Amino acid sequence: MKFRERIAKSGNTILAGKDSKNNEELIKQIEKNEEIFHTEEKGSPFVNIKGKSSKGDIKEAAIFCAIYSQDWKKNKGDVIVHRFKGKDIFKDKTMKQGTFGVKNFKRIKIKKKEIEEFEI
Repeated sequence: MKFRERIAKSGNTILAGKDSKNNEELIKQIEKNEEIFHTEEKGSPFVNIKGKSSKGDIKEAAIFCAIYSQDWKKNKGDVIVHRFKGKDIFKDKTMKQGTFGVKNFKRIKIKKKEIEEFEI
């Protein structure tokens, strides 16, 4: 499997990168209006909902992002996840592999209990 994959309750596909190289590949396939997620702290997969997403998809993808993050693995507490669109992400030549800049994003607080109760 190229990326981590999850089928949301809605039936939409959610993809997550596995490492910095895989995150690069994931970002390349994202459409400009698709949703993307990454934790506020470093060491997170980029997560993408394919196609048009529902409110439930957004929450599910944000938790999926948090559960595979270094923030969660190290702290086992609430995790802040950034949500943005494909059109808001950019990369310049000075950025390391797997690193991107984001113009506009929203913060989603994923609570410890939501992560613990999430079924992978």
